[in-house]
Amino acid sequence: MKAFIPLSVFTMATITATAQTRQIKFTEYDLPNGLHVILHEDHSTPIVAVGVMYHVGSKDEARDRRGFAHFFEHLLFEGSDNIGRGEFAKYVEKAGGVLNANTTGDRTYYYEVLPSNQLELGLWLESERMMHAKVDTKGIETQREVVKEERRQRYENQPYGSILPEVLSRAYTKHPYQWPTIGYMEDLNAATEKDYQRFYRTFYVPNNAVLVLAGDFDPKQAKDQLAKYFGPIPKGAEVPRNSVVEPPLKGEVRDVVYDKIQLPAVVQAYRIPALGTPDFYAVDMLNRLLSNGNSSRLVRNVKEAEQKAVFVGSFSLPFEDPGLAIAFAVANMGVDPDSLEASMNRQFERVRNEPVPEAELAKLKVQIETEHAMENTRMAGIANNLANAYTFLGGTDKVNTEVEHYLAVTADDLQRAARKYFMPENRVVLHYLPQAKKN
Repeated sequence: MKAFIPLSVFTMATITATAQTRQIKFTEYDLPNGLHVILHEDHSTPIVAVGVMYHVGSKDEARDRRGFAHFFEHLLFEGSDNIGRGEFAKYVEKAGGVLNANTTGDRTYYYEVLPSNQLELGLWLESERMMHAKVDTKGIETQREVVKEERRQRYENQPYGSILPEVLSRAYTKHPYQWPTIGYMEDLNAATEKDYQRFYRTFYVPNNAVLVLAGDFDPKQAKDQLAKYFGPIPKGAEVPRNSVVEPPLKGEVRDVVYDKIQLPAVVQAYRIPALGTPDFYAVDMLNRLLSNGNSSRLVRNVKEAEQKAVFVGSFSLPFEDPGLAIAFAVANMGVDPDSLEASMNRQFERVRNEPVPEAELAKLKVQIETEHAMENTRMAGIANNLANAYTFLGGTDKVNTEVEHYLAVTADDLQRAARKYFMPENRVVLHYLPQAKKN
């Protein structure tokens, strides 16, 4: 009689094998103006992804102009000298494509996914964004209202929505990571049109960007079109880089935040190493071990076994400079925050004091391989990963070796990382309490 193998396990194993064997092939080169170009040719489906990553995020902002990088993510859909106001997205949608953008502390990324016969449209749009974007008072005023509404929805009117800004402001004392990417409206309101134009001329230059094409295209034709649309854009001046080094925490930072909430919450934020450094992979895996899925340790123990929380989670902020690992839990009815924190602490103590069992580590690695493989089944995912590898991991070729760093992590590595980074003296702890408890 044959042994029964659950379909989910078989599927995960199949995807894992694919992740181990499939290499993302690419070519790359620089235009004379400094724009780095990466080409990944794939004719399996008649689509092409056009992605442009600018090496500018919230850490590159002036301290009285917080939120500029995220603001430009919105502003640069306004149009250009050759694209009518509000028409940018319509060009893509009429062509049957999709588009989007996102910003972090370190970079801003724009992309379109188009039918392959519309590649030239995508290149034209991105060249217009890079060279001729509308950075004027009308667009600025329009997008200020958009950002205000986003801030209200995501931070001000969302229960526990202020967690990230509150954590960042305490976890960093010098580094620009201390403010959230969405910034602060007082800075955006105080800025002049010249301030916005200066930011655009400084960071939205070809020598501060990488452009990726992934999908169904002819390389020679694509290179000709890239030269046509991006070649005339002049190289910018040397791009300034943030040089602030955040000093170590001098001990645990604790505080209480009163919010418009019904149930208390506990937040723990630990300083972690920068993206791409050897210790980052072990710390990121520990975070996944704690909260990735219903069988994770925080869920299984804090939420289910001890019933101290109605929701738990943790995630890494993979920054170019040292970032954070943030764990949070919303207390069950009648549970005191101190009791909830003690329950969370037991799970961090456990990874410091006990090696992770090999079976649990193997399962975690399968999850990571599966996630990696799934990202690389989409042209948009491949384009993003190629741009990220070039910009932050030390070379585009790292797109094919990044997952190996996770697979090489041992139980000893996890325990060593836990003892180094998941220590009380290396964290910020916030107790979120209902405003009714204040005073």
